[in-house]
Amino acid sequence: MSVASSEFEDAAETQATALGMRDARRVFVPHPIQDANDDEMKSKADECVDEVIAALIA
Repeated sequence: MSVASSEFEDAAETQATALGMRDARRVFVPHPIQDANDDEMKSKADECVDEVIAALIA
């Protein structure tokens, strides 16, 4: 299971396929991450927490 910025969806799929993990669950958060302040990061986390939990327990 991985979490990444939406900017890297294609790269994550390519990498997962190359590693033989095509079915690995992935959750993408809105880009950008690097310049986000603490409040923006908390908001991004709040938006995807249910999806992350679902991916972990699936």
